[in-house]
Amino acid sequence: MSQASRSAVGPVSKVELRVECTGLKKKDEFSKSDPCAVLYLQPRGTNSWSEIGRTEQIKNNHNPKFATPFTVDYYFEEVQKVKLEVYDLDNATSKLSDDDFLGKVECNLAQIVSRNPFSAALEKKDGKPIGGSLIYVRSEEVREGGEMVFLHIGATKVDNKDFMGKSDPFLEISKQTSDGSLQVVHRTEVCKDTLNPVWRPFQVAVHALCGGNKSQPIQFSCSDYDSDGSHDLIGSFTTTIAELEQAAASGKELQFPFINPKKKYKKDKKNSGVAHFTEIKIFRQPNFLEFIYGGMQINFTVGVDFTGSNGDPKRQDSLHYIDPIGQQPNQYMQAIQAVGMVCQEYDTDKFFPALGFGAKLPDGQISMEFALNFNPANPYCAGINGVVDAYKYAIQNVQLWGPTNVAPIIYHVARFAEQAQKQEADKGAHAYYVLLLLTDGIITDMDQTRDAIVYASGLPMSLIIVGVGNADFSDMNFLDGDNGILKGANGRPAERDIVQFVPFMKYASSQFAGAELARQVLGEVPQQVVNYYTMRRINPNQRPTTVAPSQNPA
Repeated sequence: MSQASRSAVGPVSKVELRVECTGLKKKDEFSKSDPCAVLYLQPRGTNSWSEIGRTEQIKNNHNPKFATPFTVDYYFEEVQKVKLEVYDLDNATSKLSDDDFLGKVECNLAQIVSRNPFSAALEKKDGKPIGGSLIYVRSEEVREGGEMVFLHIGATKVDNKDFMGKSDPFLEISKQTSDGSLQVVHRTEVCKDTLNPVWRPFQVAVHALCGGNKSQPIQFSCSDYDSDGSHDLIGSFTTTIAELEQAAASGKELQFPFINPKKKYKKDKKNSGVAHFTEIKIFRQPNFLEFIYGGMQINFTVGVDFTGSNGDPKRQDSLHYIDPIGQQPNQYMQAIQAVGMVCQEYDTDKFFPALGFGAKLPDGQISMEFALNFNPANPYCAGINGVVDAYKYAIQNVQLWGPTNVAPIIYHVARFAEQAQKQEADKGAHAYYVLLLLTDGIITDMDQTRDAIVYASGLPMSLIIVGVGNADFSDMNFLDGDNGILKGANGRPAERDIVQFVPFMKYASSQFAGAELARQVLGEVPQQVVNYYTMRRINPNQRPTTVAPSQNPA
C-alpha cells in the first residue's frame, strides 16, 4: 500500500529526516568506510520493509553527516515503523547484499519526530548493539510550495592545501540546529586543481536552511577534498537568508572572506580566499499542479525492447509471449498500461508515439528506432490501448534481434523536447516529455546512453526505465542519479536528475502490481517537471479562465 493511500484523511504533514552517524566501524582493510544510509518503512498490516530512499555515499568517513534528506508522509494517528541501515558501499551496483553492513536502528516515526534530534546506538543484524556506533536523526516539517534560494557561487585565491598541484575545493552549507550543532544541508561538487573555483548553480529550500527564521546564521565552509576523507578546511563564513535576500533585491554581488580559525594571518593576507555570490535569487517554487492548471501537456512516448534475449514470442516462457485468450498480459503490456494510463490523463489528444528497438524488420533491416505501427511518418497510436495493439502487431511482424542500444530512442524524443524548449519564449511552460523505456537486459551502448541522458537533462524531458524479466539490473542504477550526479562519457555532468529505474519483478507478485509500478516510476516526475522549469526560470502559465454557462430561469 502506498504512503499516499494509507489514511482516508491524508498525512498530517511531510517530514524531512536528516541523518548523521558517529563511530562507524572500519570495514575496509586499507581505508575508512564509504557509508550510505538507507531508509525503510513498514507498510501497515505487513511485516515486510519497503525501501524509501538512500543518502549519498560519503567517501572515507566514520562520522558522516549526510546532506541528502529523506522525505516521508507523517500520520499522527498511525504507528509508522521505520528502519535505518548504514552500509559501506564497495561497488557501483545497487544491491546492498554485496556491501558491508555497518548497523541499523528500528523505531517508530513518532519517536524521531518527538525527539529532535533522535539518537540511538546502531545495532547488528541480530539486534545486539555495536559499541561506539551511534546514529542521529533530525526531523523537520516540509513546507511545500515554500521559498527557494538559488545560488551561483565562485571563489578567488583560496589557500593551496596540496603539496603537489592545487587545492580541490568544495563547499558545505550548514544550518544551525536547535541544540546548537551544525547540520549539513547541501554539499557542492569538487572543483579539481584550482584556487579560483566556480561551482555549479544550485537551489535549496529556504526552510531547509533556516526553518523559517531568515535571521538564523548559515555557515558556508570551503574545504580541500582528499580521497582518504581527511578534507582540509580552507575557511568558512556565516551569513543569513535575510542578508542574501537584501543582496538579491539590490543586485549587488556579495563577497565574504573565508576565515580559518586555526590559522594566524599575516598583514598582507587576511583571509584564506574570498567567496563571490555572482547570482542570488529567492523565489516561491510553484508546484506541479500549477503547471498542469496552466495548460502544460505531458507528452508520453513508449520504447520497447525487441532483442533476442526476450525469448521466442511463440514460447510461453518468452517475455514477449502473448496469451491468445488475452487473460494474462505479459510484463511489457502491464507496464505500458500501468504507466500510460496515468500519463494519458495529462495529454489532451491522447495520441502517443510507440517505438521499438533491437529488431529485424520485415524488409530485413536491423533497427534501433522503428515505429511499432510501421508508419515512421506517423508513429502515433490512439490511446494506451492503441499502443498495446501496435505492440502486439509488431511482435507478429518482426524478428527479435539486437543489440540493446537505447540511445537512438532517447535522442528521438529529446529532439521533440528541444523543439518544445525553443517555443518556451512564446508559449511558456507548455510541453513536457516522458519516455517509458522497457528493456529485458543490460544496455549495450552505455556510453552513448549516458551522453543522451546528459543531453536530455537540459530539456523538458524525463526518462523512465522499467526492467522486464529476471535479469540482474544492478548496473542500470548507474543511470539513475539518486546516488550521485550522472556524467557523460566525456565527463559532462547532467543538469538535473531525469532518470528513474525500476525492475518490474519487484511488483509482479503484488495484487496491485500495476498501480504500485506506476506510483514508483512516476513518483519523481512532478518534481522533475518543477525542477526543469525552475532551472529555466519559467513560471506556470496563467490558468485559462472559463466562463460558466448561463442558466435559464426556471
